[in-house]
Amino acid sequence: QVQPVASGGGAVQTGGSLRLSCGPSEYVASRYCMGWFRQAPGKEREKVALISGFERTEYAESVQGRFTISKDSDKNTLYLQMNSLKPEDSANNYCAAEPNRNCPPTHRGFDYWGRGTQVTVSS
Repeated sequence: QVQPVASGGGAVQTGGSLRLSCGPSEYVASRYCMGWFRQAPGKEREKVALISGFERTEYAESVQGRFTISKDSDKNTLYLQMNSLKPEDSANNYCAAEPNRNCPPTHRGFDYWGRGTQVTVSS
């Protein structure tokens, strides 16, 4: 069982940017629904962005206009471009996959998870 693993996190100041990546690429190549989720200490895991096998995207209102989920068709890699970062974006970020072209409504519907990557935004 291959787990999708997020990478690219780090520590930045408010207003900075980070680009997260997710591999391995087999989930992207198979056109699974894939998504980015995050969880801060003491809080519930929340959806950040989803991209379906039909290339439809969804974003949490809190990141709309600042984050972009995308796939690299050549590398079959999932990305999350994070701009204008705020301290409230600080969380462990996970990449997840579901073997359906349509995306589940919540994180509970995703089957494949791996270790996340930490994003810390300071003021």
